[in-house]
Amino acid sequence: MAEEDSSSEKSQEPTSKRLEQAREDGDTVRSRELNTTAILLAGSGALLMFGGFMIEAMRSIMAHNFALERSQIFDTNAMLQHLEVSIMEGLRSLGPIFLVLLVAAILGPISLGGWNMTFKAVMPKANRMDPMAGLKRMFGTKALVELAKAAGKVIVVAAIALLIFVLNTDRIMQIYSEPLLPAMQHTLIILGWSVLGMSCAMILITVIDVPFQIHSHTQKLKMTLQQVKDEMKDSEGKPEVKQRIRQLQYQMTQNRMMSNLPQADVIITNPEHYSVALKYQQGGDGAPILIAKGVDLIAMKIREVARLNNITIIESPVLARAIFYNTRLDDEIPEGLYKAVAQVLAYVFQLRQYKPGKGPKPVLSKDLPVPEELRHD
Repeated sequence: MAEEDSSSEKSQEPTSKRLEQAREDGDTVRSRELNTTAILLAGSGALLMFGGFMIEAMRSIMAHNFALERSQIFDTNAMLQHLEVSIMEGLRSLGPIFLVLLVAAILGPISLGGWNMTFKAVMPKANRMDPMAGLKRMFGTKALVELAKAAGKVIVVAAIALLIFVLNTDRIMQIYSEPLLPAMQHTLIILGWSVLGMSCAMILITVIDVPFQIHSHTQKLKMTLQQVKDEMKDSEGKPEVKQRIRQLQYQMTQNRMMSNLPQADVIITNPEHYSVALKYQQGGDGAPILIAKGVDLIAMKIREVARLNNITIIESPVLARAIFYNTRLDDEIPEGLYKAVAQVLAYVFQLRQYKPGKGPKPVLSKDLPVPEELRHD
């Protein structure tokens, strides 16, 4: 029971596959406070930067609309023209601010969770229409945190706004006695710095909210031990399937090895447990190649095929084990075994040329030069 409880507890960090799947479903780290702060800071900065241009455009619009000739007052087309000019001038003056706000609205969300284009997040889901799930979300921990953040924002922003008002009381009271254009400029400056000050107050809330959102997102995606095991099985394959694949690969290798065996020049045996088959291209630049090797039953099968194909079989336990353990299939033998194998091949080629009654029969040395580091007992 204890093992089941530990496996059902979400104590494991989310895997990369889990994070990628959540991202595909539209579930990424997002902070509303970060987005709001970015838009407010960008908007207040743009207001201070382009405020003079906007005031000049407003003055031009007012001058254009209030300076009317008598004939234009009774001309509906002239009124429409004035409206069109006013709208275009207004859009031209507000265009830079709107552009800055658009950039901030795009960069704010992707600065934390990155760019993620998916429609799965807006697709209808049955669990979203569950009343009990809705109540749970309303009174859950996340809802309480959001309520605390909202209350904190109201308190902090209200305090900053009150402080700004107190510090600018004299300047605000002087506006009514100024001419129109300077009054508009002073109003815009006070408004811009006030918005910027209140936006800076949001930075404190953002600094708290961003780590919380990252932690909350990670906690939500945490996995149980069983989920991690199941994911590993799905990604790497089930053990029985992997075992079957290995069996098929081994069988294919054995079949290929046996089909190449008749091309061997010599079989070196243990003589009972090990058998290795070597092929050497006379006149070539390469070393002898191991084209087959096996232990016990496979070794016996190699010797059986060798006899059927009249391939010379040499008994050399030390050399057979050295080749078996230090050479992979279809690879050249190690350099340290060149001398020993050269003696064996020379003996084999001499046997092919030997004819009974014409000279002594070739003899292979029992003590072949196999280096100590390549020996395998």
